[in-house]
Amino acid sequence: MTVNGADDVLLVHGGTPLEGELRVRGAKNLVPKAMVAALLGSGPSRLRNVPDIRDVRVVRGLLQLHGVTVRPGEEPGELVMDPTHVESANVADIDAHAGSSRIPILLCGPLLHRLGHAFIPGLGGCDIGGRPIDFHFDVLRQFGATIEKRADGQYLEAPQRLRGTKINLPYPSVGATEQVLLTAVLAEGVTELSNAAVEPEIEDLICVLQKMGAIIAMDTDRTIRVTGVDELGGYTHRALSDRLEAASWASAALATEGNVYVRGAQQRSMMTFLNTFRKVGGAFEIDDEGIRFWHPGGQLKSIALETDVHPGFQTDWQQPLVVALTQATGLSIVHETVYESRLGFTSALNQMGAHIQLYRECLGGSHCRFGQRNFLHSAVVSGPTKLEGADLVIPDLRGGFSYLIAALAAQGTSRVHGIDLINRGYENFMDKLVELGAKVELPGKALG
Repeated sequence: MTVNGADDVLLVHGGTPLEGELRVRGAKNLVPKAMVAALLGSGPSRLRNVPDIRDVRVVRGLLQLHGVTVRPGEEPGELVMDPTHVESANVADIDAHAGSSRIPILLCGPLLHRLGHAFIPGLGGCDIGGRPIDFHFDVLRQFGATIEKRADGQYLEAPQRLRGTKINLPYPSVGATEQVLLTAVLAEGVTELSNAAVEPEIEDLICVLQKMGAIIAMDTDRTIRVTGVDELGGYTHRALSDRLEAASWASAALATEGNVYVRGAQQRSMMTFLNTFRKVGGAFEIDDEGIRFWHPGGQLKSIALETDVHPGFQTDWQQPLVVALTQATGLSIVHETVYESRLGFTSALNQMGAHIQLYRECLGGSHCRFGQRNFLHSAVVSGPTKLEGADLVIPDLRGGFSYLIAALAAQGTSRVHGIDLINRGYENFMDKLVELGAKVELPGKALG
C-alpha cells in the first residue's frame, strides 16, 4: 500500500497501559446502510447516534450527489435525510466518492426503485479476501434488473417494477442479505431469502425498514420473508452501538494490561466476545451505560478460537484479540472461517517478536469452506512473547487497529503508516488514544 505522507503516519511510544473512558456510537456496519435505506422513503428520515467516520462521509456524499438533502439534526450525532428530489448523478462524481468503499453497491436497489436505473463504478474496500460483487448483480437480475458492463462500471436498469423472488445464499453473507432487504421491500410480491445473515446490525436494519412501512419476517432457520409494499415513508431511529469497536478497545485494554470503560458497549450483542474475553483471562463489569474491560493481573490463558457468522465469534473481533493472545501462556489456535486472507496481518506481529505460524489446514475446529484450498486461514500463536516497536503499514481496517494495539503493547517506538484507513470505522480514534493515556504523536505534532 502507498504511504500518504507525514499526516498518515502515527508514532506510537509503547509500554503504557491504556486507562480511562471512551464512548462508542452507532455501528459502522449499520449506520451507512440505514442512510442508504433513507433513499427508499417518500419523506425525510432521522438517524441518531451517527459516528463521524469516513464510511458515513462517503455515503453522505453519494446521497447528496443523488439529490438527497442531508443536514445535521437537533442533537449531536443526528442526521436528517430528505430524499424528496432524488435524481441521477454524474458518473465521474460517483466514481470520485465511491472509489474507497464497497457500500455504493447497496444503492442499486433503492435507485432502481426511485429512478429506474443506477450506475456502480469499480469498488474498493479492505483487502481481506474474496468479497465478490457478482452475487449482488445476480440477485438484482433475479429481481428483474438488467445490467450492462461498461468501461467505467456497471449500468443497471429496471424496465418494469422489480419483482419478488426466491434466493438461497451459499453462505450467510451480510452484504448480500442487505442487498436483498433494500431491494425486496418495494418489489412486487414476496421475496424469500434462505441462509440469510442474522447479525445484530441486520436486525437493526430490518427495524429501520419496518419503521418505514416494510413487512419483513425473520424465521429461526435463517429465512427472511419480505412482502413488498407500494410505498415507504421516512423513519426516526437510534442506531445500535458498535460492538466491533467496543471489542477492539477491550482487546487493547487486555494487551496493554490496562483498564478501559467503554460507554455505549452493550452486553447482548457482545455475549460471545465476552465469554471468550473471560476465557483468555480478561475481566469485565457491565452496567446500564457500558462495559469496563481490564487486565486483572497474572497470566493470560491460551485458547482455541474459531470465527463464524453471528451468533458465533465475529471475524472483526479476531484480529485485535490475536494481539492479546501473543501475551497468553501456551499455544492458542485461531481458525478463520469467514475471510480466507484475514490472517495475513500476523507477519508484522512476528516482526515485532510474536511467534505466530499460519497453516492451510482447518485447525482447532470444524472443517470449513477454505480447507484444502491453499489458503493460510489457521494460526497457532505461541506466547507470551515480548513485542518490540517496528515500522508498520496498515493492511485493512481491523488489522490496522490491531497494529495500533501491538504498537501500544510493545516496548519502544513504532511508526504506523496508513492510519487514515482506521478512520473508516473508528470515530476520533486518535483523540480517544490520548484520553486513555497513550503516548502517540503525528510527526512534528504531539498528541499525547
